[in-house]
Amino acid sequence: MTDSSLPVSPKSEDLSETSAGFHQSEHELAQMTDTAFRAGVSQMTMGLSPSSLLLHYYDWALHMAMSPGKQLELGELAVENWVRYTRYLADCAMKQGGSSCEQPDAHDRRFKHEGWAHQPFNAFQQAFLLTQKWWDEATTGVRGVERANEKVVNFVARQLLDAMAPTNFVLSNPEILQKTITTGGRNLVDGMHNLQEDMRKVMLQEKPEIPEEFRVGETLAVTPGKVVYRNRLIELIQYAPTTDKVQPEPILIVPAWIMKYYILDLGPSNSMVKFLTDQGFTVFMISWLNPEAEDAELGMTDYRKMGPMAALDEIQKITGAARVHAVGYCLGGTLLSIAAAAMARDGDDRLASMTLLAAQMDFTEAGELTLFINESEVSFLEDMMWKSGYLDASQMAGAFQLLRSNDLIWSRLQHEYLMGERPHPIDIMAWNADTTRMPYRMHSEYLRHLFLDNDFAAGKFMVEGHPVTPRDIMVPIFAVGTETDHVAPWKSAYKTGALTGGEVTFALTNGGHNAGVVSEPGHKHRHFRLGRIFTNNHFVPADEWAESVAPQDGSWWLAWVDWLKGQQSGEPIAPPKMGKALCDAPGTYVMQR
Repeated sequence: MTDSSLPVSPKSEDLSETSAGFHQSEHELAQMTDTAFRAGVSQMTMGLSPSSLLLHYYDWALHMAMSPGKQLELGELAVENWVRYTRYLADCAMKQGGSSCEQPDAHDRRFKHEGWAHQPFNAFQQAFLLTQKWWDEATTGVRGVERANEKVVNFVARQLLDAMAPTNFVLSNPEILQKTITTGGRNLVDGMHNLQEDMRKVMLQEKPEIPEEFRVGETLAVTPGKVVYRNRLIELIQYAPTTDKVQPEPILIVPAWIMKYYILDLGPSNSMVKFLTDQGFTVFMISWLNPEAEDAELGMTDYRKMGPMAALDEIQKITGAARVHAVGYCLGGTLLSIAAAAMARDGDDRLASMTLLAAQMDFTEAGELTLFINESEVSFLEDMMWKSGYLDASQMAGAFQLLRSNDLIWSRLQHEYLMGERPHPIDIMAWNADTTRMPYRMHSEYLRHLFLDNDFAAGKFMVEGHPVTPRDIMVPIFAVGTETDHVAPWKSAYKTGALTGGEVTFALTNGGHNAGVVSEPGHKHRHFRLGRIFTNNHFVPADEWAESVAPQDGSWWLAWVDWLKGQQSGEPIAPPKMGKALCDAPGTYVMQR
């Protein structure tokens, strides 16, 4: 008899299974440990992968070490800059002025104050500009360095130099110094108060405050309408007509899920939605859910099906229209393009036209944001989202701020912390503070399949098990690019003409990613270029197009409306009935913070 209290030796297969299970759990524990560690590191690096940055740097540094000719050239440039600088200082001392060694870039607004023309501040400025020029030469043109690595090293060098610019310090900035003397240092006291207030919000992870005068549903997003459909991911808003007759085919607007929809419905004076309804259009708008942890597994397929596809189905039920004109903004335009390509592939002809606002189909030239999109960075961001199940807007903000560090980081340091001045709130700033999140799967999939692998432009993006390509899109397209866009550079948006099979009209407007789109009639200092991308069946390159098309004063919205009306089939009709109202616009999803 065997004493049941004694351990029984397992069979050999049991040992094997036990060992395999042990090693599996050990492997999972190791992976979880790595993920948790990198997630912790990401909080200190604003989501940028240190490993990726080091790989870029090592490529440049090792090739620089093997380039004695380049080193000699940089040494000669340093001596030349020093001679020019000392000669400039001598001229200033002798003549109370001299011919500057270097001029700031046309877009660099840091040295606009008249004080930079006087000693000693002009000496600080020239020293900085000459140093900046030297580092630009040092980080470019090194033989053997990968082009992508060169761009990253050059970008990081600029960020480090910008941090040390004389504009960032009280004693070397004439404007700040003058105010300090005038106020007896009160500006520095106020600035310290502002800094403490901002630090407290960061440490307590508080949401940015939205000024009282800018409230959603009260002063923002006030165009009358009803939420007529809701699913797990969207609310669909139908706006009330403002004209006796409307165009026969409605408009569906697909905003980016990375931001709240009401950038296109700010106030009554600059609302694109109100402008369209006043022009006799029936307008529908998607309002995206602000995801929580339980939404982590929502991916690109979910956003396409529950977003534009579900909205199209509901619009047809409500209006009875056979065709719909779709408008996509930023990533909403990319999602709309994918949906349009799949519809064209499958013989679904419900789209009459597409308007793409600062949107991209090809991500090979998607600006400086792509400098950091590689396998190391994407996996690092995935680890960053591991705990929460989503990427928070504050985590995304770091990368976007770096793209415009002079305007979004150092200008803020100068005005809010050294000058002690908080900016006067405006509607677009209030909208910018009303942030959104992105679910884990969606963020990972769009970074990998669009930014990293560029699957859609390459015809490899899979929808329902089969690839889709922009070439399938044959509907007329009105594409908009903005001159100073750091998120979707206009030349990248311009590629729509080369990728799709339909006729493309391109508008290039002044302004950035948001301000260039929100360009209502009557907005001062607005201009745009407008023309076809193909001339005599010949694709016109971007620079050639910009040189050949004369700028027009005013808003591109008016030209767009004329184009939209030209795409309509049939005569104006009585406004369609409103769908079954679930609640008043702006709805409930937009209120989520």
